[in-house]
Amino acid sequence: MQRIGGFRRKTRHKLRKNIHERGKISIKKFLQKFDQGTRVYLKADSGYQKGMYFPRYHGKAGIVTGKQGSCYYVKIKDQNKHKILLVHPIHLKRA
Repeated sequence: MQRIGGFRRKTRHKLRKNIHERGKISIKKFLQKFDQGTRVYLKADSGYQKGMYFPRYHGKAGIVTGKQGSCYYVKIKDQNKHKILLVHPIHLKRA
């Protein structure tokens, strides 16, 4: 049977921006740098889809473990498992 729905299915409210965050994407958020071991929050910017993590992890905290290109590896805990996500810096917020 064929899979129904895509990556952003049922995320109308979860990925919605605040009224004060709407408009152009901030270049400051786009170019922010993180060192290895930095604690970050996953906060998706719905205006930029590249490098976005799966919406299930929205709002979780993690630790930056490495870098690949312009994106960062973030280690999070999901239930009892540790997972590593590849996330663009525009979707990360310093803790």
